[in-house]
Amino acid sequence: MDTTYDVRVYKTEVYRGTRVSSHKVRWKTGSRTWKRPFRNAAQAEVFRAELLAAARKGEAFNLANGEPVSWQRDEPGTSWYEFACTYVDMKWKTASAKYRRVIAQALAAATTAVLADSYDKPDDADLRGALVNWGYNSKQRASAPTEIADILRWLVRNTRPVSDLADSALCRQVLTAATSRLDGKRAAATSVRRNRAVLFNALEHAVELKLLNDNPVANLKWRAPSATQTVDRRVVVNPAQARLLLAAVESQLPSGPRLVAFFGLLYYSGLRPEEAVGLRCGDVILPDATSAERTGQSAEPRESWSEVHLRRTRPDAGGQWTDDGASRDRRGLKHRAEGETRTVPCPPALTKLLRRHLAEFGGHAAAPLFRGVQGRPLATITYRRVWDKARLTALSAEQYQSSLARRPYDLRHACLSTWLNGGVAPTQVAQWAGHSVEVLLRVYAKCLDGQQDIAKRRIEVALDTSR
Repeated sequence: MDTTYDVRVYKTEVYRGTRVSSHKVRWKTGSRTWKRPFRNAAQAEVFRAELLAAARKGEAFNLANGEPVSWQRDEPGTSWYEFACTYVDMKWKTASAKYRRVIAQALAAATTAVLADSYDKPDDADLRGALVNWGYNSKQRASAPTEIADILRWLVRNTRPVSDLADSALCRQVLTAATSRLDGKRAAATSVRRNRAVLFNALEHAVELKLLNDNPVANLKWRAPSATQTVDRRVVVNPAQARLLLAAVESQLPSGPRLVAFFGLLYYSGLRPEEAVGLRCGDVILPDATSAERTGQSAEPRESWSEVHLRRTRPDAGGQWTDDGASRDRRGLKHRAEGETRTVPCPPALTKLLRRHLAEFGGHAAAPLFRGVQGRPLATITYRRVWDKARLTALSAEQYQSSLARRPYDLRHACLSTWLNGGVAPTQVAQWAGHSVEVLLRVYAKCLDGQQDIAKRRIEVALDTSR
């Protein structure tokens, strides 16, 4: 470790903006200047006082990070916490906002298994909170409040070296912790698989940095739990139930009327919620209203098919995980290369809903198709609450307590199931849905009504000896 006693601590720099202010502690070790931002003056002064106290005691400062040597861990090698931060920073730029959060949660769970015994160990809940929201968040780590910064410095000193994970017993403990819930019980199968993948990839990076000779997780005898990949047909609504639910959505004031077309896109065109949120008014291509056919003596025109062009998704990840601080991330289409688009047809019933929505709530072509009552981006909690109230209104008490259309996403399941049962070719359904054919048939296998009877009749014909 390269150290120096040549240390200078400067006055705290204050920047006062129109919305936020920042306080930066600036100090110099050798020829290098360091800065650390804080949200308020008190946090900055506490940190500056600690630096001054160490310098006045004549402590050596580490040239690698600018901190007093006494703040560093005594054990040799890179600590798990320091390595995990390095891995998070490496993944941050290219990872989606949701995956950034997944990485933080998985590594925070794993960290509980590599903590050294210490009399001043923070509370478990405080540790996890500090790790997920600050330590394993590249965007927020440097601006952690004083009490959080103290926990993070404790982790630097009190997590075991990464090299210790070469011991299979410790590695198994880390894997068990990473795939467990806060109460110690095993997490859901999908979470187990996901967190194990995060840990495996992190240790691959440790091998790349030559902190480990090989990936110890790969050497463990471990079987992933079985995860259900097929859709439960009990969540799928039939067309009559779907119409009742959409009518109930419209009655939920004040947000309901502007969300009927939103839920209609999920049911009639199979969009994912984040895909519907990402639509712009110009992405909806409606037929010419003047050329719509009229039905008999009715003055009301009969709508025809329309289509929507999907270009982007807006998944809800939380402002602390997105680059711009917005609650929704900006991503391309799922399972598509950056810049690819997908066109999805809209049946006449949906065309009618979209035409009415654009007339009442639409804007210019680049404006979001769906917005909140105050004109703000549509919040996930808004459409979830409206959907829950619509279920309560449209369904019986027994149906409401069941899993029938419990989530808005279940409308997409109903749409794709209807297409498949209606005889639409799986390749076409997969193209519209943004799936591969293999995934489509595996996920919706239980929702294909009547397929067994058809298969049995074909077998009877094949075995008929009277022909």
